[in-house]
Amino acid sequence: QVQLVESGGGVVETGGSLRLSCAASGSIFSIYAMAWYRRAPGKQRELVARLTTYGSTNYVDSVKGRFIISRDNAKNTVFLQMNSLKTEDTAVYYCNADLTPMQDAVRHVYWGQGTQVTVSS
Repeated sequence: QVQLVESGGGVVETGGSLRLSCAASGSIFSIYAMAWYRRAPGKQRELVARLTTYGSTNYVDSVKGRFIISRDNAKNTVFLQMNSLKTEDTAVYYCNADLTPMQDAVRHVYWGQGTQVTVSS
């Protein structure tokens, strides 16, 4: 059973930094991409950053130059370094993984439970 476990959320002041982590556990055959999404109050969920197994990245325009997504392949863990945080970054952040588990050899998309990030002014 594959699970994504996030950590690192919290409360930070404007201009501060946080680092989110997401570890994929279980029997995994291959990971194609890992990503971070967020849902702010009253808004739809949006893709924040995505990193493929080949190393290509994409970011939503609002975080470019401030957020960095990275991955520890050996530990099946993805990170989101968030710098120069703004109040509009306040949201629940969700980890997402596009992978094939050992159990059925079929490609699936998995989600974490979400971690709250609150940026205070």
